[in-house]
Amino acid sequence: MPETNATDPTDATSPTSADAVREAAVEAALAKLDLDTKARLLAGQDMWSLPALPEIGLASLVMSDGPIGVRGVRWTADDPSVALPSPTALAATWDPELARRAGRLLAQEARRKGVHVLLAPTVNLHRTPLGGRHFEAYSEDPYLTGAIGTGYVRGVQDGGVGTTVKHYVGNDAETDRFTVDSRIAPRPLRELYLAPFEAIVRNAHPWGIMTAYNRVNGTTMTEHRYLVNEVLRGEWGFDGYNVSDWMAARDTKGDIEGGMDVAMPGPHTVYGAALAAAVRTGDVEESAVDAAVRNVLRLAARVGALEGAPPVVAEPPAAIDGDALAREVARRGFVLVRNEDGALPLRPGSVALSGAAARDARVLGGGSAQVFPAHTVSPLDGLAAALPEGALTFHVGADPSEELAPADQGFTLRAVCRDADGTVLGEGTLPNGQVQWIGDDLPAGVTHEALASIEVIGSFTPRETGEHSFGTRGLGAFALAVAGETLFEGVQAMGPETDPFEAFFGSPVERGRVALTAGETVEVSLLHTLDKEFAAPLPAVMFSFVHLGPRRDPDELIAEAVEAARAADTAVVVVATTERVESEGFDRKDLALPGRQDDLVRAVAAANPNTVVVVNAGSPVEMPWREEVAAVLLSWFPGQEGGAALADVLTGAEEPGGRLPTTWPVALADVPVTEVTPTDGELHYDEGVFIGYRAWDKAGADPAYAFGHGLGYTTWTYDSLVVTPDSATVRVTNTGARPGRETVQIYLAPVTDSVERPARWLAAFASVEAGAGETVEATVELPRRAFEIWDEEKNAWTLVTGGYQVLAAHSLADARLTATLEL
Repeated sequence: MPETNATDPTDATSPTSADAVREAAVEAALAKLDLDTKARLLAGQDMWSLPALPEIGLASLVMSDGPIGVRGVRWTADDPSVALPSPTALAATWDPELARRAGRLLAQEARRKGVHVLLAPTVNLHRTPLGGRHFEAYSEDPYLTGAIGTGYVRGVQDGGVGTTVKHYVGNDAETDRFTVDSRIAPRPLRELYLAPFEAIVRNAHPWGIMTAYNRVNGTTMTEHRYLVNEVLRGEWGFDGYNVSDWMAARDTKGDIEGGMDVAMPGPHTVYGAALAAAVRTGDVEESAVDAAVRNVLRLAARVGALEGAPPVVAEPPAAIDGDALAREVARRGFVLVRNEDGALPLRPGSVALSGAAARDARVLGGGSAQVFPAHTVSPLDGLAAALPEGALTFHVGADPSEELAPADQGFTLRAVCRDADGTVLGEGTLPNGQVQWIGDDLPAGVTHEALASIEVIGSFTPRETGEHSFGTRGLGAFALAVAGETLFEGVQAMGPETDPFEAFFGSPVERGRVALTAGETVEVSLLHTLDKEFAAPLPAVMFSFVHLGPRRDPDELIAEAVEAARAADTAVVVVATTERVESEGFDRKDLALPGRQDDLVRAVAAANPNTVVVVNAGSPVEMPWREEVAAVLLSWFPGQEGGAALADVLTGAEEPGGRLPTTWPVALADVPVTEVTPTDGELHYDEGVFIGYRAWDKAGADPAYAFGHGLGYTTWTYDSLVVTPDSATVRVTNTGARPGRETVQIYLAPVTDSVERPARWLAAFASVEAGAGETVEATVELPRRAFEIWDEEKNAWTLVTGGYQVLAAHSLADARLTATLEL
């Protein structure tokens, strides 16, 4: 990974004399604070911010979730954000500089929303494809993860906005994530799971780290003195602030002595008054509190929130067109894994498009990564704009979900808030039927204490004639009416075994059906009365008015798509996962596409041999039909401009630029590492250093598509490879008829081994561009760490000498040139 260029004036990691000025300002501010104020600063004042301290010129520091956008302090579609493609898509670009540009856009968004710190990126590894937040992390490979994460952090901080690299560490699955003890031996912990964090700390100098909910080897991460104080701060030299994951802080003494600076959300945490009291009783040294406050003040100084301290970035980078960059990242991340007989780019002629996800695209994953873009471009939108009039037809074919979703298309809604006497406290607009008011994110004039009920009222103009389903999601009392008819009055109670987060992430419940006519507007309302006895884990109001259009016979839908495909020159099928498959809060049960989507693909492919399948999923899915279709394009969760980017790539206006950041299996049964469920509270990482392609190599198994795989619209020859102990130089030629981009991948394979190691591993990579017939050269650093292992006896990194094969490759499974290196 390249070292930071200290001469780059836009690089926030470059040391300057301003660092000394900031440190002096921090010390001066700290000296003015009494114990109670210091303890209060570390507790947070609400859901997303720390308290302002005017007496020292400290503004309130505001944090916001990412990683594909900046939500701000309001989790609502009424406050839109640019939505970039999923982290798996960004990693699929294999381009740290593009990740840096994405980070700069997010810094621009953060400044627009008054946010100082972005709670991103997520750099946990793809230990298994069953991980529920797989889409939110980058890769199964620690080197690639570290490189993309470094670019992202540099970009955000180029814009003067802090990052919090998360979730430190061992939060690689969702099952029992609040309590699970990840049992990881020292060597895999160092070589795999800590490696991306270390690379980012050393190369990007992040201003924050977020510690995870889980334990590692018996110790809760918010209290982990060794991993936080000794490794993160000691060995790596991290000097930023360490914030808990939300509600992860559990013990005042353990957390402050374990190196956790800020407990969120506030104000009721284990810090604040409890921390001040612990100091006064002698349980905690005040010097530990001072160290934490110093880290918070240093953050404030860096982002320009502390008077007397010059911000790291006085002038933000030039403005970035968010729509254009979202479109570029999407197409650069698309991975073309199959393209038989030049099926892509599309040939001239008619196109039959099918799949519900082509019309209602899923552009991002579920959970805290969710933002609300001002607009989205679906595949149907993108292709309709790009193809000649009359060339495109669309049929639903198959819907991945039969579940009701928040009211959106055709609905015009607002929320009326009342107290217990029925007096209106305030109103808020609702771009969809989802109410997500967390902390102080309430309509003007409304407080949690006074709020007793919320009525969602408005109108619905259906786009389809038939029986429409309506329902609710959330806990409490509901009264639902459509077109003057009361469909439901009752209470959704929390059962004795229900997770308290059911109110946040629960399943929608159908309450009734109404026959409606397309284009004819009807009135709708949903009255939600809060359950004041329910102690929510956060001060929040979260429920949804949900809807599902008319259900039709699945066989009829598939038959319609098949007939259209048979009559067309090309058939394009979009298949997708749903929020109930990929989201925060739970792990996946399998890798199958939901609903009848596999049946749709097979039926369309049987009718038209020139069938292209677009896979709209953030992480691997089984594709049992992959050998039956002409082309397969992985679009991940492509962000708000996904449909426009898809049209660019399908029509050939742009080349699909992605390479797989993680291995795609044929079937779940083939995957070497799948365990996500703890036993007696412990999740044992018994596979050691063998995850991802390392595990596939060890098992001697072949996946559907190997790590690093991806096709373009041109061809390349690898002409020469020259290696030294420090570098590899590769010369390649574009032998196709159009310009293109190639990702040159360098792998190391030990010739002989005195210790157990993977058969090969990624050591470096670089992207090159060349015109038709042009030859270009790429030189990459071979970092010393690529030749080292963590010696558990010495508790240190150890260089493993001997012979190595250096492989210059198009992908893990497609090595083009080999050279031998002796250390």
